[in-house]
Amino acid sequence: MYADLWSFALTTYARPGVESACLRLQENGADVCLLLCGAWLEQRAVAATSERLQALKQIARPWQTQVIEPLRQIRTHWRGMAQQDEALAGLRERVKALELDAERQLLTRLEALAQTWPTGDAMDQRRWLEGLAAEDAANLDPGALQQLRAGVTST
Repeated sequence: MYADLWSFALTTYARPGVESACLRLQENGADVCLLLCGAWLEQRAVAATSERLQALKQIARPWQTQVIEPLRQIRTHWRGMAQQDEALAGLRERVKALELDAERQLLTRLEALAQTWPTGDAMDQRRWLEGLAAEDAANLDPGALQQLRAGVTST
């Protein structure tokens, strides 16, 4: 078990199939940072409640829309042009690093909130991913969500 969310996210993302699942979820509008937090909470056996789900979303939404998404849009917009322009490729890498820093900051904020919640509750801890993805469920690839969960439970 991982004590901090950032280490958990890095390790989970590096597992086979998880990166592609996360990218599919992100392309369909899911907040991958929020889902990784949910997977971390499931692993820590923290009970999922509607109040907790809402509290995490209230932290994640503004940061995602005002900080992470604008950086991601610039980075993806520059993808093609950066292949032909070395200076722009360097700037794109710096934007990519900023995007990763912004995601780490979001995970830190989510962890700070969730650290106060008791662990070891065997009841309802498996509802996190579905609860956090509920608003995007119509657009999400259910296989990608299951692949994320499988990646978390694999060793």
